[in-house]
Formats: sequence, structure tokens, C-alpha cells
Amino acid sequence: MSIFIQMQLNERLYLKNPQDTKLGKKIIQYSIILIDEIGFEAFTFKKLAERINSTEASVYRYFENKHRLLVYLLCWYWEWMKFHIDYNTMNIEDPKQKLKIAISAIVDTSRRNTSIQFVDEDVLHRIVVAEATKAYHTKQVDEENKEGFFLTYKSLAKRIAKIIKEVNPNYPYPRALASTLLEMANNHIYFAQHLPSLTDIEVKEGDLSQVEELLEDFAFGLLIRD
Repeated sequence: MSIFIQMQLNERLYLKNPQDTKLGKKIIQYSIILIDEIGFEAFTFKKLAERINSTEASVYRYFENKHRLLVYLLCWYWEWMKFHIDYNTMNIEDPKQKLKIAISAIVDTSRRNTSIQFVDEDVLHRIVVAEATKAYHTKQVDEENKEGFFLTYKSLAKRIAKIIKEVNPNYPYPRALASTLLEMANNHIYFAQHLPSLTDIEVKEGDLSQVEELLEDFAFGLLIRD
């Protein structure tokens, strides 16, 4: 899918909008590559600056610290996921089909948007799986939540919860189920790749179909009961 969209992300996440300059786009592009290569713990602005042949100070002109950069990248992916759900359910009337489409997007929204050359959503998806919880499992989460850091994630969960309510208007926990599906997808991809005894699914050569089947079985098992 090649569609031009401009990501509108919380301005408090950055000091200078990286989408507005060539250097900013390079920072986003190579931070994704570098975090995927070495992990978030080992990632530093110094290493990023070396990779892009710039200075550490130039990176700090865009982001206050690497945590805010990580949240920015995750918000980008969550916004891209919400776009996929909205776009692909636009003309769908059947709520069950809508939920299946949403689950497919939850499991993998890494289909490349060729109009945004500086973001490789496939690589970003791997970061989401491996690093996403580090964005909000922090001591600063309450303060950051007040600043709206996670509005994108909450908006995504709200959209999924709305579809869940369409499937079963009487289901009492639509928000809980929506957030569970989002976390569940990442957890079981991660488990399959690194801690296989914690899951029953397998991920081979990037095939995530078993994860999708797991989420569908879980969701519809709760929503549609005899």
C-alpha cells in the first residue's frame, strides 16, 4: 500500500519535529535500524550520531532523551496501525469481519508504506514486539500520561474496543479486551521467538498466521458464546 500520510504525533515528544528536516528524517530512519540491531538498552545518541555521521548535540536538538525517541517511534507505529484498521474496515458492514481485520493489523502492521521512505515499518514492528513495554512500564508513566504521551495508543485501543462492542454490545469489558489483544500479539510473537515454552504458537520465516489465529480464538471465544 503506497499512501501518503503525515503522522501527527504529540509535540511534547520532541524538541524539533524530525519530519520537517532531512537530518530529522535521518535520525528516525537510523534510530529504527540501530535499536533493532543492538537493542534499546545499548542504544545511545552517541552511537546514533556516529552512524549518521553527525554530532550527539544535533540529535539532542530533536529529542530530549532516548526514552522520548522510543515513545515517538512507538506512537508512529500505533498511528500507522490505527490507519490500517480504519482504512481496511471503511466499507465493511459485518462487525465480525471488522474485528478479524483489526486483529490482522494488531498482529502485523508492517506492510511497507513506500511514500514514507525514512521509516521501515517492518523493522519498526520488530522494535514494537521487543521494546514496546519499556515505553510505559516506567516510574514516569503517570506524569507522561498526563502530558499525553500515550494518547495514540489509547486512541488505537478505543478504536478496537468500538469494534468489539459492535460484535457484542453486551460484552462488559471491551477496553480490557482491546488492550489485551494488543499486548497479547506482541507477547506471543516474542515468546515464540525467544521463550517458546511460554506459548503454543510458532513463528517460522516471519509467518505470523498462528498468532492471528490465537487472537481470533481468544476474542471470539469471549464475545460469541452459545
